[in-house]
Amino acid sequence: MERRERADAARNRRAILEAAEALLREHPPGEVSVERVAAVAGVGKGTVFHRFGSRVGLMQELMTERARALEQAVADGPPPLGPGAPAGDRLVAFLDAVVAMAAGNAGLMAAHEHARLTQKAGGGSRLANPIYVAWHGHVSALIAEARPDLDAELAGHILLGTLHTEPISGLLLGGESARVAATLGDLVKGLLSEGEGPPSELRAGGG
Repeated sequence: MERRERADAARNRRAILEAAEALLREHPPGEVSVERVAAVAGVGKGTVFHRFGSRVGLMQELMTERARALEQAVADGPPPLGPGAPAGDRLVAFLDAVVAMAAGNAGLMAAHEHARLTQKAGGGSRLANPIYVAWHGHVSALIAEARPDLDAELAGHILLGTLHTEPISGLLLGGESARVAATLGDLVKGLLSEGEGPPSELRAGGG
């Protein structure tokens, strides 16, 4: 009995995730409700809430599945994405991978962002998203390794934050991920190059 219940739970989980993915391919994020997902999956709405807690939890689980392979590659994959390459090369490779993932899952990422921002209690901050927190931790650590003199925490937010802006989302949806990745790579190379140009306080007009 217990084995059958576990099998049923696993089957329901997969059906719910596949239903959500199918709906996201056909509808705007705001139209992919728990009710619609449950209907397509052939389960009750309560089953979705029991398994994922909320619409945000459902989208979070889909995003986590997509991010898991990237996290594994970062942890122990081959360089430059994995360990063993210079920090700057790893940073460019990571942002390339994030852009590719965003381009391939634009509907899901938009739905996850929409669900997170519209939930009633807490979670509205991107810092409440464990995927973003993990990505930012990796990016800021690489920046700090390459340029200890920089504000790595803020620079990491700036680099990752660009991917959540409407113009960049539009480019990714429009099939221009290579352009986005190339420009991010140029920004990283400029950011991490030392000894070029006046100090930041002079550029800012500090005298």
